[in-house]
Order: sequence, then structure tokens, then C-alpha cells
Amino acid sequence: MADLLVYGSYGYTGRLIVEEATDRGLDVVVAGRDRNAVENQAIRRGCEERVFALDEPRLLDLALEAVEAVLNCAGPFVETADPMVEGCLRTGTDYLDITGEIEVFERLAAEDERADDEGVTVLPGVGFDVVPTDCLAAHLVERLPDADRLALGFEAAGGISPGTAKTAVRALGGSGAVRRNGRIESSSIGGETRRIDFGRGERTAMAVPWGDVSTAYRTTGVGDIAVYTAVPSWVPRAARLGSILGPLAGAGPVRSLLESLVDARVDGPDERVRREGTSHVWGEAETDDGERAVSRLVAPETYRLTKLTAAEIAERVVAGEAPTGFQTPAGAFGPDLILDIEGVERTDEPVEERS
Repeated sequence: MADLLVYGSYGYTGRLIVEEATDRGLDVVVAGRDRNAVENQAIRRGCEERVFALDEPRLLDLALEAVEAVLNCAGPFVETADPMVEGCLRTGTDYLDITGEIEVFERLAAEDERADDEGVTVLPGVGFDVVPTDCLAAHLVERLPDADRLALGFEAAGGISPGTAKTAVRALGGSGAVRRNGRIESSSIGGETRRIDFGRGERTAMAVPWGDVSTAYRTTGVGDIAVYTAVPSWVPRAARLGSILGPLAGAGPVRSLLESLVDARVDGPDERVRREGTSHVWGEAETDDGERAVSRLVAPETYRLTKLTAAEIAERVVAGEAPTGFQTPAGAFGPDLILDIEGVERTDEPVEERS
């Protein structure tokens, strides 16, 4: 039995993860719908291959029965996660993916009891979405156990992959999201901003519907959560305008045009950017009594970090180290998981007491 099937293995992020996983000695099966892409990749990497679509349950089950775990890299995950998890529950195969979509986390969390009964680990979000922020959230609540509020943020540079760009296109016309009193609430894009020091001086940051709105709640139990990303100062105003025009941009013909432009124009960061770039993650925990804790991470560029965290977690899951049922990265492996990744450093500010 092979260790890991990577579905969507020939996409930008999938290729990086396959390279890292095979370099670590994992027995990887490359898989997807495109026969030519899968077979060419299998030859280059010396891997076994499988060709199937997710609406072919018989072929899906045959592929999953031959591996310990699957790592789904084929977005949009709102479309691919459910059929893949159903296959995993039928075959007893552990499930991983690299989603950052709140809806996907919420839907898969609803399968917790069923997955636990079947002895299956369901652990989405094993990339930049949401490993570093999830680990930082868990660390902050260890530092400040009575925390009532969490704010998380990230500053990343270097460009995006075609898959990420298409996910963003499909989200046009949508809204933001925060968690208040334990419930996820919609918010206007660009409507909530603050100044954050990610470690290199204060930057304008804007609240975004990041996966931690779902996952950090399950990792920490904190009921008020918002996630921010560093942006140029003009972006929140543009985002508010975009929320007005969003339904037009998200219409079928316009969306198809934008996706075709992604195919033609977006390649993802090159090797030099991945090797030399960095990402910065910030977190703040607060209590109703006025205590405040701040911690930060400096980490590799986001796609390099994704391949490292995905491969690290896959190794642990294949080795049987993950609990069954629905899991978050830090929920399964603790807040120091991120410190086991090469190039990651964590710093803490002293806990403050505010009057």
C-alpha cells in the first residue's frame, strides 16, 4: 500500500507538494483528471499514477483503497472536498487538503462524529491556509488561557498560483466573515481595518474571510475571531467599491472571462521568489479583564511554506500520529507544529494589562 495519493498533483501547488513529499521518501501516487498531465508527472517523478474524476466513485474508491491517505490539491474545494471525503469514509482513508475556504471547513467539521466512527482523520487546511495562523492562535491561548477575543493577521508577498486566483474569481460578489459570540457573521469587504505591526512597522490591514474564522474557533474555543491581511492603504476603499460591483463581476459570463485570463496570465511565484521570500504572521489575544498577548511568526514564502507544512503533516498522518475525526492542524499536533518547519521563528511580546 502506498503512503499518499495527491489529487490535482499536476497543478502549481500540487507539483510543489509532490516534489517535497517524494524527496522526504514518501511513496506518492499522483492523480487527477488529466491523463496526459498525470502520466507525464508520474514519469518525471517516478511515481505510480491514477486517472479519475470525482464523479466516478468506483474509480475513486479503487484509488483510495490503495493508499493510507489522500491530499486533495484540486480546488475549488467547495466542489471537490465533499466527494473526496465521502470516498475516504467509504474506504477508511485519511483525508487532507490545502483549502482556505470557510464553507469547506464548516462542512467537513460536521462530519466529525462519522469520521471518528470510521477511524478516519479529516484534516483540511494543511498549507499556508491555515497552519501558521492556527498554530499561532493555539499558542496565544496557551499564553492567555482566559482569552475572549482573537485577532490574527498575515503579510505575504510573491504572487499567487492559478488555482488561488480562480478561487478568488469565484468569490467575487461574496462578503467577508468574522466570528462573534461563537457564530460566523457576514461582514462587508473592506469595512473593518486596523493598523498592525507584523514585525517591520505598522501596516494597514483589512479583515478577510480567512479559514481561521472557522478553524481557530475549533482549535481554541474562543468565540470572537477576526483575520486581517496587510494591504496598501487604498485597498479597503477599493474593496468596498468592489463589493458594490461584485455581483456583476461574479456573473457567469464575466467570471468565465476572468478565469480564462487567469489561465493565460497567472503562473505563480518562480523558484527564486519561493526560495528567498518570507511571510509574516501576527496574532493578538485579549481578555475582558484587559489582558493582551501578542505573538508573531516569520516564515518562508507562502507556497514554500505550504509544501513544507503539507508534507510534514502528511508524514505524521501516514505514520498514524493524528487523532481520528475532524481535526485542525494545531488541534491535531499542537501549537509548536509550525516550529518544526525549517525557517520558521516565533516571538512573543510580554503580556500586557490594560486599564
